[in-house]
Amino acid sequence: MQAIILAAGMGNRLGKYTKDNTKCMLPINGKTLAEHALDALNDAGIRKCIIVVGYKKENLIAFLGNRYKNVDIIYVSNDIYDKTNNIYSLYLAKEYLLQDDTLLLESDLIFESRIIQEMINDANPTIAAVASFESWMDGTVVKLTEDKNISAFIPKKMFNFDESSSYYKTVNIYKFSRDFLKNTYVPFLEAYSCAMGNNEYYEQVLRVITTLDNSELKAFVLTGQKWYEIDDAQDKYIAETIFCASPKEKLKRIQDAYGGYWRYPSMLDFCYLVNPYFPPKQMELEMKASFRELLSSYPSGLNMQNLLGAKLYNIDESQILIGNGAAELIRALALVIKGKIGVIYPTFNEYEESFAAAGGEVVRYIPQNISYTASELKTLSKDCNTIILINPDNPSGNYILHNDVVDLASTLKSEGKKLILDESFIDFSDTEENPSLLRQDILNNFPNIIIVKSLSKSYGVPGIRLGVLACGDEELIKQIRKHLSIWNINSFGEYFLQIIGKYQKDYKESCKNIAKERSRIKSLLDKIDAVEVYPSQANYFLCKFNGICAPLLTEILLDKHEIFIKDLTGKTGIPDDSYVRIAIRGTEDNNTFITRLKEVLNDNSL
Repeated sequence: MQAIILAAGMGNRLGKYTKDNTKCMLPINGKTLAEHALDALNDAGIRKCIIVVGYKKENLIAFLGNRYKNVDIIYVSNDIYDKTNNIYSLYLAKEYLLQDDTLLLESDLIFESRIIQEMINDANPTIAAVASFESWMDGTVVKLTEDKNISAFIPKKMFNFDESSSYYKTVNIYKFSRDFLKNTYVPFLEAYSCAMGNNEYYEQVLRVITTLDNSELKAFVLTGQKWYEIDDAQDKYIAETIFCASPKEKLKRIQDAYGGYWRYPSMLDFCYLVNPYFPPKQMELEMKASFRELLSSYPSGLNMQNLLGAKLYNIDESQILIGNGAAELIRALALVIKGKIGVIYPTFNEYEESFAAAGGEVVRYIPQNISYTASELKTLSKDCNTIILINPDNPSGNYILHNDVVDLASTLKSEGKKLILDESFIDFSDTEENPSLLRQDILNNFPNIIIVKSLSKSYGVPGIRLGVLACGDEELIKQIRKHLSIWNINSFGEYFLQIIGKYQKDYKESCKNIAKERSRIKSLLDKIDAVEVYPSQANYFLCKFNGICAPLLTEILLDKHEIFIKDLTGKTGIPDDSYVRIAIRGTEDNNTFITRLKEVLNDNSL
């Protein structure tokens, strides 16, 4: 068996990375794509590889030479690479296609070596590697029959997103038998090229072949094997993350992305906090039905957003601001509130960073054993003008009862001081009825309370980015508003606010489901000897792993099991390197986490 790699293209979308080199010379974690591919071929026992070159071919030939490890390399030159597509490159190599069974690869791929060996070992002589379609994928997809025959190739222009769940993406690695190449593919390749020209794709030939009654082409469906197609700089970053040789570096790259994890569909995110039980399917369908109109329309200005927010919480619109997530509102708030700001640690970093950047003086308080009471906050307030309370707290899950918070606010009011109360997770509390202070009577009676709430977290819509800030001091609201854009919320966020009232019953039920799952997961974690679980009223747990290094645990879970948790090492207020925060997801994901966690804890590597 031999291999053919198509490497004539220019790779314009990679910009500076392919300015002076062909795409397969792109380094991924210190090794070029060409080397990655040839290593896989070498490990599988392939001893001859034909590479079709074109753009900057001299560099590639000089780099690889005529032999790479045990693989002899033959070059075929496409001198009009800038005027043709890959069908012409493959056409130029047709004499080699007729000589032996052949693996065909494109040069912009990185993949696990075992894919090549597994395809060679597959009993079917002619197969195409395919993977279930995911949202990050682009290009040609196929449909399969029940017995894994490829029934149709679907090009980009015929892609139907309503059917995407039934699609498989071509990985662009093929195994062709010599008989198939000689009797079917090459004759069709010649005919198609003559009829349609050289500016086409070789998969178009396969598309025609699949219409035949006796088509031999079957699918080799990937089941977890890693691969990635690299077309631009973002693809390069993601590929380097997926194929990172160092677990530590892989974790750092995931952490530094701060989201966008839909690009890593196999990863379970137990780090970022979201409500997995909301929104309901009916709400998703309602938003989907208005997608085109929302996409093509400007959102309303801030006045309308504030009206919608006021309606949601049944308060006056002059006492509320809607933000592009709570983070935007915290930044604006920090520009207005001056003086000494009391902060309990560990905490959500956005508050300290925002107030420090705005010139505020942050007064730190680190309680014993991470938990604290309202009385401790009163003591802290003696040295401050403003107290920040996240209730339930993040990352500890520490909760202060409604009446105690009101009492704290009352004390601060009598002293002319403010309470910034973050209630982003309070809807998940089941300790008492109606724990939130985001009510008209509270705002009217306590103008010194500033309530911040992330809707993205509690309503399970972090992609929309919504937050609210409410305060009975209308003059303060006006000052904060000056730091917000008139169009800070997009049309999807506005529409969400417009229709959310119809789904409040569903929302309350979702919060109850979080509470139930929280109780169940705590009981499972409590049975693990190494784990100390802190009480929580939020949708996450602070956990101490006795005698276990949290950074190493985090690295192993991500590297071996694609599970991402929050390592709290180095966070102010966290005593040592044995603490993590674990989000609560749906039942199936939580069960997977518990199973994998036990496996890792039983591993001698910790």
